[in-house]
Amino acid sequence: MLLDTASLYFRAFFGVPDSMRAPDGTPVNAVRGLMDFISRLTDEYRPTHLACAWDNDWRPQWRVDLIPSYKAHRVVAERPGAAPDVEEVPDPLQVQVPVIREVLAALGIAVVGADEMEADDVIGTLATGAGMPVDVVTGDRDLFQLIDDAARVRVLYTARGVGRHERLTAHEVVEKYGVLPEQYADFATLRGDTSDGLPGVKGVGEKTAAALLLAHGDLTGIRAAAADSTSSIAPGVRAKLAAAAPYLDVAPRVVAVRRDLDLGDLDLTWPSGPADPSAFAALTEQWGLGSSAERILAAQSATAE
Repeated sequence: MLLDTASLYFRAFFGVPDSMRAPDGTPVNAVRGLMDFISRLTDEYRPTHLACAWDNDWRPQWRVDLIPSYKAHRVVAERPGAAPDVEEVPDPLQVQVPVIREVLAALGIAVVGADEMEADDVIGTLATGAGMPVDVVTGDRDLFQLIDDAARVRVLYTARGVGRHERLTAHEVVEKYGVLPEQYADFATLRGDTSDGLPGVKGVGEKTAAALLLAHGDLTGIRAAAADSTSSIAPGVRAKLAAAAPYLDVAPRVVAVRRDLDLGDLDLTWPSGPADPSAFAALTEQWGLGSSAERILAAQSATAE
């Protein structure tokens, strides 16, 4: 089980009441919400291995260099002393992120990140060639490109909530979008994605993008057909693709999830108990983790049964 950690703790922050606070008044709704999500998911699926993928860089410069608008709308408005790529995160959530890291470390849950890379890239690398079934837990459609029935990689999609998540295989992607998972990155490139600041090809929506991929296989095939005056691509669509050529030259490298990172030797075994029980007990008391701590300990101990 590979968790898109930020996706989950953002969902917890906005979905769990902010009245959930530590004894000193600090909000802990994201901390406790994430703990409860992990407890619920591991209870239901009983993974043997689990990793919390981390955004070491939520907006890598190498992606921005290719498409300057990439996630630009999420950047904090310029202010004295602010780095240009600081993500806009509500202050009550920002104070909880270090606590989340401490809690995960005390529990012995693997947190995996890579310099200049997003959590998506970590997930893509861990899911590729895992040699076992993989469940990717995310609310991000970008990761649909990793779904692979033959390799037993599916997505547990949390857009409607962790408790109402959808299990997506190739069949569901085809049903929803009319494309195969391996075509999804090209589909997103053509359609664009406002949540990531990807402009897409102006005038090409989901239906046209899916039809083009159905007819020509992938973006390379589509562009080759668009350059061929005898192909079946309509003149209007041909013109739109030609106008978007500079974008289409670089977008695939931005949209494609990396699968080849050197993450070193990792132990992703889902632990049967905290790595540091005394540290976890202290964190539980300090931050008032209460029943969330009890549930995650129970989830861990269930592994040993």
